[in-house]
Amino acid sequence: MTKEAAPGIVSLRNLVKRFGAVTAVDGVSLEVGEGEFLTFLGSSGSGKTTTLFIVAGFEDATSGDVLIDGKSVLGVPPHRRNIGMVFQRYTLFPHLNVHENVAFPLSVRHRPKAEIEAAVKEALRLVRLESYAERKPGALSGGQQQRVALARALVYRPRFLLMDEPLAALDKRLREEIQGEIRRIHQETGVTVLYVTHDQEEALRLSDRIAVFSHGRIEQVGTGIDLYQSPKTAFVAGFIGNSNFIAGTVEGSGNNGTAVRLPDGNLCAINGTKPPEGSRSVSLMIRPERVRLCTSAAATGSDCAVKVRIREITFLGENLHYTATTDWGQVLSIRESFSGTASGPLAVGSEAYAAWRPADLHLFPS
Repeated sequence: MTKEAAPGIVSLRNLVKRFGAVTAVDGVSLEVGEGEFLTFLGSSGSGKTTTLFIVAGFEDATSGDVLIDGKSVLGVPPHRRNIGMVFQRYTLFPHLNVHENVAFPLSVRHRPKAEIEAAVKEALRLVRLESYAERKPGALSGGQQQRVALARALVYRPRFLLMDEPLAALDKRLREEIQGEIRRIHQETGVTVLYVTHDQEEALRLSDRIAVFSHGRIEQVGTGIDLYQSPKTAFVAGFIGNSNFIAGTVEGSGNNGTAVRLPDGNLCAINGTKPPEGSRSVSLMIRPERVRLCTSAAATGSDCAVKVRIREITFLGENLHYTATTDWGQVLSIRESFSGTASGPLAVGSEAYAAWRPADLHLFPS
């Protein structure tokens, strides 16, 4: 299932940013649709924040262009781009109360007092902090301060909202709470959001689409389902969700798929997949929940299977997580539903067969 972006409110055209000999952003192109929640996801140094700062006007591009509503904004200062910005640090004024902090963007724009009062009241309602208007930031929790920062970014109805790791400083419970608030506010306002995070779970919870960054480039753009079920590169497969990668050698290919020799000598078929061009060394990727454990080779049927020894079992409520080792020493991660049957799970130290359907495999260059 693929969700296409609407005509771009924001267009990134072959953006490049160099800091001396270091290329932080390397040819990034992207369309952000009206009302879309699009997340830049990547590890530290992947180029996601630098790209966001170029859109905001805090950094100048070395080359390329940024268009908003079809017009280039290169050279346009940040305060004239009609954007809201929320950072990891709340950047609230400690000497002003909540109402005054939220009103600040309108006050510096010299809006009428009645307009400011109405807008602040609506912004505080949006983040559910109406009763906190007279409090100073120091009297608020971290989650409440971030909601004030969000209200301040939205109070003047910006064309779109940029958020740079806004929840990184919060604990897990607060992060999940504010994630729900951000999603609700996005749905209620329809504002276009560009969001930066290194947290894949956060990206999956919040986003309409996700752009996965690595070494200054976008590896893939798609919905969470797209990225999980149909990763285009080994990097995306390893970055989104948990994955097992097994080295193999291509033995042959045809219209029906590719045959790959595993390290234990078994031949594994991959239906409908062509091998990487010019390479016999490949990696097979299989998700932990797509692997099933069988107590005998006969039980695996026609599926591809390797012999393993159970090393560790972790009970995770409705799931059991197995850590198993193959005959050639590779560790596999396997997740199965906990059936609660009388026989129970396999025992640590027991031998079994890890099996999977050819259709559940992904093939990448080694």
